[in-house]
Amino acid sequence: MVKREMSQYFSIRSYTKIFRSHYHEYHQLVLPLHGVIDIRVGKFSGLIGVGDCVIIRAGELHEFSAHEAARFIVVDMPSLPGNIMQASDEKITIDSALLSFTQFLEQQLNSQINQAVEQSAFELFYQLLSQQKNIKRVDKRLEPVLAKIHDHLSDPLIIDELAKLACLSATQFKVVFKQSLEMTVQQYIRQCRMHKAKALITHTDMPIAIVAVQVGYQDSSAFSRQFKSFFGHSPTQ
Repeated sequence: MVKREMSQYFSIRSYTKIFRSHYHEYHQLVLPLHGVIDIRVGKFSGLIGVGDCVIIRAGELHEFSAHEAARFIVVDMPSLPGNIMQASDEKITIDSALLSFTQFLEQQLNSQINQAVEQSAFELFYQLLSQQKNIKRVDKRLEPVLAKIHDHLSDPLIIDELAKLACLSATQFKVVFKQSLEMTVQQYIRQCRMHKAKALITHTDMPIAIVAVQVGYQDSSAFSRQFKSFFGHSPTQ
């Protein structure tokens, strides 16, 4: 069993190829920065990489190994947000905002020790964590598809091409996707595009026509109609 003071929440770690195991009295999250980790905790056994997060609840025995060059953000937490505590799977996929924040943490932790900054960073990390929605068990075949969608919202996202990423026929892919995400592929893509568009409009001075292109619409009028249909008000409003 591992004990520690909770005044320091974040650390950057590396592991060895030899499996180790332990448990601790606090919750812990593992988020890869570079490389992958082989981990066994609860019902999960397998590899996690960049964009993944493993939830280790207090008192859970876990085993892990990794290549020595791999690096991970490890977050020790006295409590977990409700959405994470109730997650049905120990492995979740984090969104682009939280992924970017972990990359900032890497730079911060490598550059200085500043308890005030780390405390503020932890509070923001906790808020971002509480907003994670991808906490249901998603069919593993869909993981490269979701990564493709999130990273290429400005591109045409063709069902047949996405189905190939999942190694499924187009018909099978649509069924598996709806069962896992509880919405169709097109509904999911539209949702992602609209939320990214709203963030760009709210937080940048990017013209609406450029925002439209950034989320896959060459026609700004068509984009505005979709935006109003989704949010109930126009992009300008």
